Amino acid sequence: MSAQAAVGRIRSAADFEAAKNAARKRIESVKKWISVCGGPSCAPSKARALTEALETLLAKHRLKKKVGLRRSGCHGFCQQGPLVVLTPSEICYCKVKPEDAVEIVEQSVLGNDVIERLLYVDPGTEEKVELESEIPFYKKQTRTLLASNKFIDCTQIDDYIALGGYEALVAVLTEKQPDEVIEEIKTAGLRGRGGAGFPTGVKWERCRSAPGDVKHIICNADEGDPGAYMDRSVLEGNPHSVLEGMIIGAYAMGARQGHFYVRMEYPAAIESVGIAIEQAQERGFLGKDILGTGFDFEVRICRGAGAFVCGEETALIASVEGRRGMPRPRPPYPVQSGLWGQPTSINNVETWANVPVIIRQGAAEYAKIGVEKSKGTKIFSLVGQINNTGLVEVPMGITLREIVEDIGGGIPDGKKFKAVQTGGPSGGCIPAEHLDLPVDFESLIEVGSMMGSGGMIVMDETTCMVDVAHYFLSFTQSESCGECTPCRIGTRQMVDILAKIKRGEGTPENLVKLEELALTVKATSLCGLGQTAPNPVLTTLRYFRDEYEAHVHEKRCPALRCMDLVTFEITEGCVGCGICIDECSVGAITGQHKNVHVIDDVKCMRCGTCLAVCPPKVGAVVKKSPAEVMVS
Repeated sequence: MSAQAAVGRIRSAADFEAAKNAARKRIESVKKWISVCGGPSCAPSKARALTEALETLLAKHRLKKKVGLRRSGCHGFCQQGPLVVLTPSEICYCKVKPEDAVEIVEQSVLGNDVIERLLYVDPGTEEKVELESEIPFYKKQTRTLLASNKFIDCTQIDDYIALGGYEALVAVLTEKQPDEVIEEIKTAGLRGRGGAGFPTGVKWERCRSAPGDVKHIICNADEGDPGAYMDRSVLEGNPHSVLEGMIIGAYAMGARQGHFYVRMEYPAAIESVGIAIEQAQERGFLGKDILGTGFDFEVRICRGAGAFVCGEETALIASVEGRRGMPRPRPPYPVQSGLWGQPTSINNVETWANVPVIIRQGAAEYAKIGVEKSKGTKIFSLVGQINNTGLVEVPMGITLREIVEDIGGGIPDGKKFKAVQTGGPSGGCIPAEHLDLPVDFESLIEVGSMMGSGGMIVMDETTCMVDVAHYFLSFTQSESCGECTPCRIGTRQMVDILAKIKRGEGTPENLVKLEELALTVKATSLCGLGQTAPNPVLTTLRYFRDEYEAHVHEKRCPALRCMDLVTFEITEGCVGCGICIDECSVGAITGQHKNVHVIDDVKCMRCGTCLAVCPPKVGAVVKKSPAEVMVS
């Protein structure tokens, strides 16, 4: 259940006020709301079935007019999903199952009882937390963009309007000149959230001043970083915020054509954006003579095939034009000659979504959040070896330690923090000595990493940094378009050297060559993919060189991750259950029932199955380096 339209097409500021007031009145007439997180991590966890169960129960109890139900966008705390938030009480239930729906409706909706077993339990204090805002995961966040998700059903434009959506657009079209809008964005200090952090207002200004009657804007939603889903979540949860930002930007730059470039792997985001575009057209926020101001603007959706390189502007433009996504030399820059040779401004999802916020709050108020050269908030996908995974929105300038320890809840199982990689597969690995580093564009670059689009992968002491460098470089190498020689051949050679080191075949000369290649590829590649691909290698060499040297000189992997440098052994604690014998595919394990088993190291494939199947209470299978075995 959600608010329905009070009026049809909105033709003026007065019409908009009437529509906004009607939407708010309808929503306020509903005394209780149930918001079910339908984000990317919760949807596979039976969130849809949960929503359907709640809807059936509300109908059974004849509560549909009194209780609203939303399947909303991502609430952020993916580790605890599916989440259910009751408003206005703000009670938050975690890891909710469809079978919990009866209890929620009968106890918390019909009554005012709190279901203790569904509350979040703080692992530090063992206390149960009722209110969403009191959960430690949310306390240090500044949720400018994500906070609205629980109040919005992405299929209902009135949910967005009731929260102040499209107010910024109305104000811009009826009260501001294009140059004033650009100046507001520049004063706010908004920088692109897609990677490089280029000042958004400067980009808009250059596009507006570029010669040509036809101009384009593009929303880059080609989010391809492994483990990252920030843009996807914004598009699925609150697509109108992005659309409103694009319309404002189009007005400021003099563009009449807009394009959503969304990868095909995001069907829910594509559907959400499609519905938003259709509803915005019906209401008069898109199309001809928007709000009776004479401004025309149309938007279409372009589906990308999933090439990582299409996150680069010129490769993305080639893909929109129907050509193979390959970058081209710059200049000319897209703002000078972009889509079909016409001036084009490209910003990513999060950048566009910040625009209405700036206009509503005012540039000065927006700029209060963040640090001198990095204003506002940034959404990160916090994943890896950390207790609290999910989407976090934090003020620029927060430290890595605050994100990892306070928001992320630290490292599981009492293990030690080792590194965090920011900026996706092309980002750098930052060690524990830099945990107090402020998270802003300049600070991350200084330590060899970057902001990127917002991927943040946490690693603990069991991680092999040589293996990490090999993994991420293999990804970027496979995604290289092959256009330029340094990236095409250089990354391939680097991957081969890393593979040799992992196998224990590396030499001191290989380390020298690896670093030389990394610096050359970084300095001479055509586009951002090649220029940043060496970052994982360079930062792991810089901060974890001892691990490389252990692989090369001692032929061992300190983290016991590189299987060619690992041997498996069965200890005296073996109870002779025979499970490992049954599961070993090459017959490398022998032994009598209830007697200690033995692994034939010659036959062993280093697959790790024996370690995985050995009962935890027994724990008789261990990994060792060959050097340890020789000493013993």
